[in-house]
Amino acid sequence: MSEEHGSEPNPPGQHPNEPHNNPNPAQRLNWLRAGVLGANDGIVSVAAIAVGVAGATSASGPILTAGLAALVGGMVSMALGEYVSVSSQRDSQRALIAKERRELDNSPEEELRELAGLYQTKGLSTATARQVAQELTHNNALKAHLSVELDIDENDVVSPWNAAFASAVSFVIGGVLPLIAILLPPQPVRVPLTFAVVLVALAITGSLGAYLGDAPRGRATIRTLIGGTLALAATYGIGTLLHTQGIG
Repeated sequence: MSEEHGSEPNPPGQHPNEPHNNPNPAQRLNWLRAGVLGANDGIVSVAAIAVGVAGATSASGPILTAGLAALVGGMVSMALGEYVSVSSQRDSQRALIAKERRELDNSPEEELRELAGLYQTKGLSTATARQVAQELTHNNALKAHLSVELDIDENDVVSPWNAAFASAVSFVIGGVLPLIAILLPPQPVRVPLTFAVVLVALAITGSLGAYLGDAPRGRATIRTLIGGTLALAATYGIGTLLHTQGIG
């Protein structure tokens, strides 16, 4: 089956789920990270604005208007921010790749000595480091130097479009949830129900984000829940204060 798909089996002694055995890890982790962060921001941003307005007025119209404005504005902002950020990262990677390619063209022997020296710093003997450097240079000099010197894969440059799309879509998905939670239920229970829905959703995104980053889930989830609770409490308190002052 591997031959039909043009893939090669893992080298002996390699585990199939290791990051170095998975194709394009930077691309995948980039849009997954953007997706989780986008969903988390969508949940918190839209929910905070919605409960803030709900604290000032019980009318559904203003809540819907504010929620939709937050949804659209946040979606555009998240997508644009991810695109600009990842574009800068991509341009930096491309510049480093081009620089390394020029150095290999202009001074191949010096680059070979540099590569051997890098392997010596990793604990190889002078003779072994030189042999490894020569074999890797013969196979793919640019790939060898990018991997050892810069930890970059020429075929794994991050995509700003993937990150922007993932961030925008996930923001909308996350933001729709609290908007539905605050508009559909009866007025007396809409705010407490929204609080509950938002905290459950944040617990999921916090845990998922920690899983993707191979970090402790409990700590990340607690941080996310605390941040979301503070945001909701602050905006609802402001809305309620405005209502008592006759502004809402």
